[in-house]
Amino acid sequence: MAVSLPFPALSRLLINPRKPNPHRPFQSIPAQRSIAPVGSPPAKDDLLSLISDQERGVRTEGDPSKRSKIVVAIEALAEVGKGTVTTDSRLSETWRMLWTTEKEQLFIIKNAGFFRTQAGDVLQVIDVEGGTLNNVITFPPSGVFFVRSTIEVASSQRVNFRFTSAVLRGENWELPLPPFGQGWFETVYMDDDIRVVKDIRDDYLVVDRAPYSWKE
Repeated sequence: MAVSLPFPALSRLLINPRKPNPHRPFQSIPAQRSIAPVGSPPAKDDLLSLISDQERGVRTEGDPSKRSKIVVAIEALAEVGKGTVTTDSRLSETWRMLWTTEKEQLFIIKNAGFFRTQAGDVLQVIDVEGGTLNNVITFPPSGVFFVRSTIEVASSQRVNFRFTSAVLRGENWELPLPPFGQGWFETVYMDDDIRVVKDIRDDYLVVDRAPYSWKE
């Protein structure tokens, strides 16, 4: 699911950045998982291998051939997940981005240097029972940009979402950004380690279960 809705305002801020100040501490953890567990579907092994050196999708943007291979692996994994339920309580988790085609998130990752930092973990924090989803981009040592949304389960694999608010935050300052819009995403494959998503814009997202829970 993209965090595109406050993107024009955020892109202006990136071009004319403020001096960053930390707001709250967190630990950034490397975002790549290099191997799949023994016994996992071959398509999963292929996918994780293909994205392992892609810098969360930054390198894929300039390599259409690589993107095509990754999409083929995603589609093969979607076949494995076909008919499964991926919108139950197991979806409630802090998910960490491994790879995406979402241009807005990749733009922020590539341009974090404007804040004299680099992008840390990029997260989705989902609570199915509570009907909420937070998209979170961390900026070490403790800056954060997050977009809040409400969610509603639409089918065994599809979730509808509506953005409700967004904020870029540092120590002693906070910049609200105006979100707008709604859409859906489908979790086409999910296991104990990873989740693979396709959304309303035909973007793809691969995430793993983060080894920690993110809280505002």
